[in-house]
Amino acid sequence: MDVLAKLRNTVSNTISNTVQNTAYGLSQLSNVLPGNPVTREFEVTAHIANAGPSLLWKIYNGYKKSTKQEAAIFVFEKRILDKFSRNDKELILETLKRGVAQLTKLRHPQVLTVQHPLEESRDSLAFATEPVLASLANVLGNHNNLPQPLPIALKDYKLHDVEIKYGLLQLGEGLAFLHGDVKLLHRNLCPESIVVNSHGAWKIFGFDFCALNQSAEGKQPQWSYIEYDISAPSIAQPNLDYQAPECILASSADTSSDIFSLGMVIYILYSPKNVLIHESNNDLLKCKQFLENFRSSTITDKFLPTSESLRDTVKLMLHHNPELRPDAHQFVKIDYFTDIGVKTLNYLDKIFQWDNLQKSQFYKGLPQLLKQLPHRVVLHRVLPALYKELFNPPMIPFVLPSIIYAMETSSVEEFREYILPNIKSVLTLDDPPQISLVLMQHADLLLKLCTTEVIKTDIVPMLLRALESEWEQLQELCLSALPNIVTMIEGPVIKNAILPRMKKICLYGKGNSSKSLGIRVNCLLCLAKMLPHFDRWLVLDQVLPFLQEIPHSGEPAILMAIIGIYRMLLNHSKLGTSKEILATKILPFLLPLCIEQNFSLPQYEILSNLVTEMINRVTSEHKDALKQLDAMRRETQQLDQELSQTSTMYKNISSSNDDGNIFSTVPTSNISATLKSLQIENELTMEDKFRLVQQQGMHQRLQSQTLLVPTIVQPTKPPVKDLTDTLLKSNLDQLNLSMSCSKSDYSWKSPNSNQYQHFNLQGMNRQLNQKGNTYVPNSVIPRNSINYSMNQGNIMANKLEFNSNSMNQGNVIANKLEFNSNLNSNVNNFPINQLEFNSNLNSDSNQKIEKVSYDVMDLLS
Repeated sequence: MDVLAKLRNTVSNTISNTVQNTAYGLSQLSNVLPGNPVTREFEVTAHIANAGPSLLWKIYNGYKKSTKQEAAIFVFEKRILDKFSRNDKELILETLKRGVAQLTKLRHPQVLTVQHPLEESRDSLAFATEPVLASLANVLGNHNNLPQPLPIALKDYKLHDVEIKYGLLQLGEGLAFLHGDVKLLHRNLCPESIVVNSHGAWKIFGFDFCALNQSAEGKQPQWSYIEYDISAPSIAQPNLDYQAPECILASSADTSSDIFSLGMVIYILYSPKNVLIHESNNDLLKCKQFLENFRSSTITDKFLPTSESLRDTVKLMLHHNPELRPDAHQFVKIDYFTDIGVKTLNYLDKIFQWDNLQKSQFYKGLPQLLKQLPHRVVLHRVLPALYKELFNPPMIPFVLPSIIYAMETSSVEEFREYILPNIKSVLTLDDPPQISLVLMQHADLLLKLCTTEVIKTDIVPMLLRALESEWEQLQELCLSALPNIVTMIEGPVIKNAILPRMKKICLYGKGNSSKSLGIRVNCLLCLAKMLPHFDRWLVLDQVLPFLQEIPHSGEPAILMAIIGIYRMLLNHSKLGTSKEILATKILPFLLPLCIEQNFSLPQYEILSNLVTEMINRVTSEHKDALKQLDAMRRETQQLDQELSQTSTMYKNISSSNDDGNIFSTVPTSNISATLKSLQIENELTMEDKFRLVQQQGMHQRLQSQTLLVPTIVQPTKPPVKDLTDTLLKSNLDQLNLSMSCSKSDYSWKSPNSNQYQHFNLQGMNRQLNQKGNTYVPNSVIPRNSINYSMNQGNIMANKLEFNSNSMNQGNVIANKLEFNSNLNSNVNNFPINQLEFNSNLNSDSNQKIEKVSYDVMDLLS
């Protein structure tokens, strides 16, 4: 938990610091650029570097709002000049403005390109250029005025030897352009006035102190020189540490002065700690003393550990005599620049001037040359030049191998940031076909580096186009790549796009022309590798039918590929084929192959073993099914026997007069024996397992229930009364009442009863009520109901009700008996047995009652 807490705190602090720094930078920027016209066209993001005199120009990353094109925005904050006097402030501002104005006029590959001219507001000066990494001073470790922490691009940034060589070559070419074409002296060439752009190219910047040609056209150029003014601020004057002796001692300058400055730059680049020969700290007197005593011959291997050719050249460049210094054209031709890496980078910069034939010859050997260059140079210096050729389709097949090499040496993050956005358009091209061929040869690399979304949107469509191509080599490369991305492809794409194209390849032989044997076999092998990732129903509906349609003409290669697929279908846990499919679809296809004569003996053994295994699978599974059916039949018969016994039991109940023996005839079903009869030797199906579990649960519940035993209620006999006397007395009492009914219908109310009694003269029903006792002669005994319900697993047995008339007993309700018995629930929907019977009890007492009743009626009449 402590480790997690520390990790959480570290991440939280890092995020908060980053947010604070970003917010601080944006707040600074908002304070610097409000109202500056540059912000209307460019969006400014982060402070990344500094450049210019005393590194006063702040460089920000940004982009043009209208085109989203990347750019660098140079900003000078006027508040820095608050410590200077008004005159000095105006002098510094005028110097900076003049330098940017001169830079804007120049157009050359080795001069920093201005995208938006200088704009001035009350608080700042600003202009926009091509994207910039940093100034050479920042790269060499001068981090004055840089934000903290340092930008990621500058952390641990070290120049490679080929970068220094080619950078010096670019500076030499830039000076040759200025001196020869423009007739302009830079007069302040130093690391602060050299900018490294985002591709690693070195560009000349800082024309604040440049000198223009004063002579007429066609005459020897002459340049005016402004002496160093001690009273002026150092910001408004050239850097003394890089000034030539004639500038300080003789107050003159020419093109050799810039060569001396370039020599000092070379010295600081190769010195052990990137330090100058002498630092004057803007002290003119110290600078003069150093230059008077300095001799370039004192430079040794200890101070300049580089190649001998460059060391000798630097000695000449730093020579006290300007006439002995080489000019810019001579400098760029020294042996030091014959390095293969330098030549490669130089060719890439000038290759746009060549025709396609010359370009193709160079690009063919470029991948081998890239192996000798540092990865950073390849990524940021070589690839941007190659991306320009991606708009020229005939050259793309020659450029792609070099880009593929860069991909192989790049991390996933570098690929997705610097390479993928530039090559996505190439993934959609299929003309010329060599483009797809090169990409398919490195499909595994693309799949490893690309995101899942890019694979779905760009790589899969490219593979589908390759499957439709007429080039078998391209199709084979596609088939080798498909199994690696099958998990990333959606099901509908596989069903509707990939499988139909593969089917077309395999069935192509049905037409007039036919595919080669190799491509058809490779297609089947690709299908076999993809099968484990397919849905089972997709295999049954799409794959199995077309396997039997493939024309093979007995070719063992195709047949063995098909046999391999069938073996996979047989043994795969997910795609396991049922016995019905084996018996009706697969075996009818394989059995005729058993007499094919083109097989070798090992191949035939594979086929015969597969057929035998399939037949054994079908027979064993079918035997298991038959055993289950037989067990079900036995179970049904046993239940039928139990039901017949139950029916016999109810017949015994209806014919028996002994109520106590009713339940002795009910047999107990042996549920355990029934369950055991369902057990089979082999593996049960899921339905059988569910059924057995339900039966066992029902059996356990039956055993846990208490047996219901019927209770026989013996009615108590009331004391015997003389019915004749009672009836006579009642009738005599009624005679005293007024006659209120017709002769055909006599009624009276017993003094001991609340009910009126009615006698029908026809004698159909006679009812007597004596003190609450009712005697019903010839009454119908209610039916005995026996309800048997098998759906609920319960047999409602013997619900018996009967009424018995007795002369002295009144209504006696005897023996309402109920009992339930649960039987096995496996047998459903058996008919319900209802047993009904009517019983007229004609005992002696009933006859006596009837006789007395007739006597009473005769008396009344």
